[in-house]
Amino acid sequence: MQFTQPVYVKREDPDSRVNTIKEISRRAQSKGEWPQVIIFPEGTCTNRSCLITFKPGAFYPGQPVQPVCIRYPNKFDTITWTWEGPGAFTLLWLTLCQFHNYMEIEYLPVYYPTPEDKQDAKVFANHVRDKMAECLKCPITDHTYDDCRLMVRAAKLNLPMATGLVEFHKLHKKLGISFAQMHDHLEKFRKITDNKAGSITIKEFAMYLRLPVSSTLQEIFDTYDRNSSGTIDFREYIIGLSLVSGPANTEDTIKLAFQLFDSENNGYITEDGLTTILHNAFGMNKDDVHELFEDADKDKDGKISYDEFQQQAADKPDYAKIFVAYQNMVNKNGHPEPAQEENQKAKTE
Repeated sequence: MQFTQPVYVKREDPDSRVNTIKEISRRAQSKGEWPQVIIFPEGTCTNRSCLITFKPGAFYPGQPVQPVCIRYPNKFDTITWTWEGPGAFTLLWLTLCQFHNYMEIEYLPVYYPTPEDKQDAKVFANHVRDKMAECLKCPITDHTYDDCRLMVRAAKLNLPMATGLVEFHKLHKKLGISFAQMHDHLEKFRKITDNKAGSITIKEFAMYLRLPVSSTLQEIFDTYDRNSSGTIDFREYIIGLSLVSGPANTEDTIKLAFQLFDSENNGYITEDGLTTILHNAFGMNKDDVHELFEDADKDKDGKISYDEFQQQAADKPDYAKIFVAYQNMVNKNGHPEPAQEENQKAKTE
């Protein structure tokens, strides 16, 4: 490695990334001291079925680049080494078992950056990627190495690795979610779902929120289920939290919800008061309400304070839409009246 004079990178370290960009720029602008610098812009291994997002490091200097496309036109693919599939030694053995191993290297014309490319390294990277994808006759995708990191984390949580493929950088750009937040959301997602498909069903969603399946809950579930598949995958869950529950989960919403549940203005919520409201509003039985109350009553003093209520809303932001639904119900009809004994018995049955 020392002989090839590489630029060392620690992917997770922001300082290392900055230093890498500086070193690439220094070499690219050395006026002949470094004739060429070779960079693999995807930054990770793929199965070559598409080109993933190019990292912008090679394009920050704003210098001309020469795209190079590599093909492996063998009958059997023993070259691909990715996060899932055979390991390195298995692939080496399979490669040695073939009489011939072909590799094609095609040098494309030098790409000279436009003024727009020089202003934005990501635009520059995308233009070069488009040229290479056209040559290779393969599609492009917005996945990055961070998606690979999420895949590995998903596997450790006993989820399908594909669960982590969410086009992280696109979500980061549009929703402002950091990788650490995405990591935390993946762990919450795992707590909700327990099926092998790595997606949330309406029953699992209801169990997570300790609510019965109702038209109100189904409506909220459908706002997450963007492709109407009947389940919520991790990407849909992230978008739902950001665009559905997040905006609704404001301090004003929490305060108003707390006031509605604290119908007697005690400054806290009792289990009896919570049972009455949730039973009549959402059809919850006493056992479900008790579990929900115990979960929210952190100090186990038999009542939910505003701080505990606020913490529960922060831990499970999905409740925000439930709060909004209940507030709309109250605004329309006033506090729901207690159900008649016959209706309670019918619901229980």
